[in-house]
Amino acid sequence: MSLTIEGLRAGYGRVQALHDINIAPIMPGQFVGLIGPNASGKSTLFKTLSGMLRPSSGTICLGETDLCALCRRDRARCIAYMPQAFGCNAILTVYESVLLALKQTTGWRVGGDNLDRVSQTLEALKISHLADRGLGNLSGGQAQMVAVAQTLVRDPSIVLLDEPTSALDLHHQLSILSSVRHEMQRRGSIVMAALHDLNLAAEFCDRLILIREGRIVADGTPEDILSLAEIGETYRVDTALEHTRRGSLYVDATLETLN
Repeated sequence: MSLTIEGLRAGYGRVQALHDINIAPIMPGQFVGLIGPNASGKSTLFKTLSGMLRPSSGTICLGETDLCALCRRDRARCIAYMPQAFGCNAILTVYESVLLALKQTTGWRVGGDNLDRVSQTLEALKISHLADRGLGNLSGGQAQMVAVAQTLVRDPSIVLLDEPTSALDLHHQLSILSSVRHEMQRRGSIVMAALHDLNLAAEFCDRLILIREGRIVADGTPEDILSLAEIGETYRVDTALEHTRRGSLYVDATLETLN
């Protein structure tokens, strides 16, 4: 089922943060990158989609289902959200924490199929070796990968990842985005990821949405979006879209010359 967003507005008290957000249908299996500078509205959009923030107007539809009309538990079955900052119970092991994340949407009785799903998720993300490790004994990057596992194990229709690579080294950035893209295509799920690294966005995303000051500026393929003048204007840098020797897109950026 596709995800469609129309006329979405949301904010905090009297401060409106999202202004008439319209996003054409996102199809199952698509990996969509949400790009834009700090405080542009990326996290607010994710909080609104996940139900953490109530919109003042607009619709969020998964197929024919209005997600805003669902109760919190039913919505959590459809959408899994990994925020930038996440808490963890250091008493639990990695395996236990991922199992706990799964049981929050399936009831508390544990069956063999639940255990298999946890093991398969850890294996897909290549962190099975951490299964018995206590959460308090993980590096920042390892903890972030576990947070992704907690998100994917629920097998949602929509996955929202807010800066999933921010604490990872280059190897693990590539590994985790590759694993997420493969898993979501295999399951036919939708992924929206807020990414600051435009080159990672170009490498892994099927579609990019540029947001600035709570408004959608552009929406299209990575090559179309990253070649726009609005990219430089939005980030206040001079940019040029290049191709690497492997044929991948590369954004060459320098600070604007101050007059």
